[in-house]
Amino acid sequence: MKVLYAIQGTGNGHLARALEIVPILKRKCQLDILVSGCQADLVLPFKVKYKCHGLSFVFGKKGGVDFVKTFSQLETRAFYDQARKLPVEEYDLVISDFEPISAWACYFKEKPCLALSHQSAVMDPAAPHPIKEDRLGKLILQNYAPATAHYGFHFQRFSPTTFTPVIRSQVREIQPTNQGHYTVYLPAYADELLLKKLSKFPDVNWEVFSKHNQTPLRQGNIEIKPINNEAFIQSMASSTGVLCGAGFETPAEALYLQKKLLVVPMKRQYEQHCNATALASMGVPVVKSLKSRNLPIIEEWLRYGEAIPVEYPDETEQILDLILTAHYQEKEMKKAKVPFRQKWRNVAFQSFRAFFV
Repeated sequence: MKVLYAIQGTGNGHLARALEIVPILKRKCQLDILVSGCQADLVLPFKVKYKCHGLSFVFGKKGGVDFVKTFSQLETRAFYDQARKLPVEEYDLVISDFEPISAWACYFKEKPCLALSHQSAVMDPAAPHPIKEDRLGKLILQNYAPATAHYGFHFQRFSPTTFTPVIRSQVREIQPTNQGHYTVYLPAYADELLLKKLSKFPDVNWEVFSKHNQTPLRQGNIEIKPINNEAFIQSMASSTGVLCGAGFETPAEALYLQKKLLVVPMKRQYEQHCNATALASMGVPVVKSLKSRNLPIIEEWLRYGEAIPVEYPDETEQILDLILTAHYQEKEMKKAKVPFRQKWRNVAFQSFRAFFV
């Protein structure tokens, strides 16, 4: 089977998940890889056949997305051309981790596209969503990378097609300790703002990993470090707790390492507010921003916060086997001229029900 695995390159989470998924797919099929987008700090140790500009959000410095920079770097004509020219028809299966070029290429050429991403789980009707609806954010999430079937990863299982997080081997193999510091990753905030806010807690040692500074510096009890994958994992694994945005991979890894966790969702980022709602339902404290009125919540977390127990078994290979099997059965149904959409739902349901039983 010839498979195209397409990965969103905005942020590190999608690439971190690919570190586990790609070696398994390479064993099971003939695999090509596509990566689009920017803002990531991880480098894949695999050959990437297609590298595309894609659609990326640019982090701001006040807790949200920098929309001016985001729209200024959009190349809509190039995006359309890349989607039209991507030869998805040459593949037996296209798997998209919230990657828009491959998804829209499949849409244009009327080819099935299987979504395997955290965003698919977020969009599941059974997943937690904020009480206040963000119609624009929801619309973007639903149409950014369209797919014909959705399978997702979330902090908990909410439906038969939702699975617990893919935890990378580097994190699974490390032995957690507690050296007394707190690890911070809030890329949507400027270092200056973090220094100002975190200095309000002078008895706490903070290790801040920054996307905005390539030079390490220390100010009192706060150490600013440039992003480095190995250093970040070591810091998180040896920390007392983790203060981070309400993304997916970092909170999931912190929970897996049994670290107490507090999240700050990015402003006007619907996915992160959905994540924050899900985490809050598990008992993880959430603050809307680092404004002064929220600092007492952080202080209470520092004093009394506890780790939330989770079970994240390594099921990645079983999940991929189910998806590949379901796709094979779907192809056989097409040969038999069975109605595609109705039978696809039946095959997917039966496959995933068997997995849980």
